[in-house]
Amino acid sequence: MIRFESDYSEGAHPEILQRLLETNMEQTAGYGEDHYCQSAAARIKALCGREDADVHFLVGGTQANLTVISSMLRPHQGVISAATGHIFVHESGAIEATGHKVLPVESADGKLTSDQVRAVYEGHWRDATHEHMVQPGMVYISHPTENGTTYTKEELTALSGVCRECGLPLYMDGARLGYGLMSVGNTLELEDIATLCDVFYIGGTKAGALFGEAVVIVNPELKKDFRYLMKQRGGMLAKGRLLGLQFDTLFRDGLYLRMAAHAVEQAMRIKKALVSKGFSLLYDSHTNQQFPILSASDVDRLAGKYAFHLWQNMADGMKAIRFCSSWATRPEDVDELIRDIDAL
Repeated sequence: MIRFESDYSEGAHPEILQRLLETNMEQTAGYGEDHYCQSAAARIKALCGREDADVHFLVGGTQANLTVISSMLRPHQGVISAATGHIFVHESGAIEATGHKVLPVESADGKLTSDQVRAVYEGHWRDATHEHMVQPGMVYISHPTENGTTYTKEELTALSGVCRECGLPLYMDGARLGYGLMSVGNTLELEDIATLCDVFYIGGTKAGALFGEAVVIVNPELKKDFRYLMKQRGGMLAKGRLLGLQFDTLFRDGLYLRMAAHAVEQAMRIKKALVSKGFSLLYDSHTNQQFPILSASDVDRLAGKYAFHLWQNMADGMKAIRFCSSWATRPEDVDELIRDIDAL
């Protein structure tokens, strides 16, 4: 079985495993207070152009999302998200379990617009019964989105402007941030994200690390006591140096972006084959996720050899599926998939 259902099927990049092995018997301070975490944080701050940022290493994406979001909201507030957002559909109510509601907004492509955020915010305050309703307290986006789509610099600038005008902190889930940064036609850089967002995280789990995410807090008002909340929410690792060392490796010599570029290149090969064959795509994704619409019989034929995700049942028995490449996707496996696509 050749697997294209996720970007975290493999373990970790060999360079990370080698450094973990080399430092295995080294003694360091715990809970992220070691020199590897300090070095990784310094590298990330430099790449973001924000020496004033706080960088924290958490164990996973769900822990990062629930810790950040619960730290930013007061008890009566909720978080605005696209209805397809990861926190709304794929985290088992983790945000709600912290006592906060996710406020979903319908989106055709998984992105939120500045107009949508303004409408939610103003709609709340225009309602005469707003004191009996959950108050919008922040905005959650992901880049790329669950649908593989990405924000342009212009879109993120507009969204950031409305958020600041309305007093809503903007938080970006960057579980697949590297794939967004290396996507075809990308106009966003890390420096832009650090300027336009209040908090964001750089994903490691889906980008070549064994596990872990790097939360970057730019807004000084949101920095206070974050480590207390990390501990309380189960996001702080006692052997924190395992996280720091991985990110120190990812951001040494450009490894993080090289791996992301590889995944996007393989995904674009798959996309080209699908389009050349005449298949429609559910979303126009330029990242490592591709969403072709196939007949049930074609899906069954491919499922005999490949693992992929059934994304959505369409009209007339058609099915949208997801092929997901990764930092470790082998070109020869993509070659084989392309041959089988051509044979459909």
